[in-house]
Amino acid sequence: MSEREWPPVSQIEWTGAVRIIRSAYPPIDLFEDIADPADWPLLISAEQKTNPRIMETVGNLDLVPTERRVGGSGASYLMAPFTHISMDRPSRFNDGRYGVLYAGKVFETALFETLYHHGRFMARTAEAPGWTSQFREIILSVHATLHDLRQAGSANPALDPDDYGASQGLARTLKTSGADGLVYPSLRHFGGECAALFYPNCASDPVQGRHLDYHWDGERIDLVRDATAGTVFRVVDPLVPKKL
Repeated sequence: MSEREWPPVSQIEWTGAVRIIRSAYPPIDLFEDIADPADWPLLISAEQKTNPRIMETVGNLDLVPTERRVGGSGASYLMAPFTHISMDRPSRFNDGRYGVLYAGKVFETALFETLYHHGRFMARTAEAPGWTSQFREIILSVHATLHDLRQAGSANPALDPDDYGASQGLARTLKTSGADGLVYPSLRHFGGECAALFYPNCASDPVQGRHLDYHWDGERIDLVRDATAGTVFRVVDPLVPKKL
């Protein structure tokens, strides 16, 4: 793909964007407590002398350029997607060789994105019906110049709902060029918008919101429980346009 064929860029400034993650992943003290990322490599080296398992917690810090790292309160939620990667966990814009932070512009979009992917996991592993793992809502701001697929049209191969080959190839090309990431229409929530960020400093001000539980009925996620408020909601088809 030539540079002229790349998606156009748009300046994205979202306040109140949402990322939903598994609650199994606690904050990483290093990112939270040591505000200056320049100090991290020396501290990790010192800590490894007495705690050889430190890298299991921190992940591979070398995957994030020093100037792109973030520290301080909430930094774990921005750094972890980039320091813990796996070829076994590819996604639309990530083939497993680097990290991507995904966020929805609004809560509903982030919710339906995770419902879809968690439901696929539950089906693939033939899980029994019942309430599944707890999730947590992370509210953050996105501020980045992103390649924009929102007007690309459903025929664009990078927006194929099931085949990620084209989208991963596009992302590799853009990331190699130094791009911040992409903004694109959600394929799981009608009218929703998502961002795929290639670096942690493309987002800021992460704070924890609600705790959520998903219910698996044996075929799909049919219920969502807001564990913070104690309310339960039934999941309806997110791809059906809402009537005005």
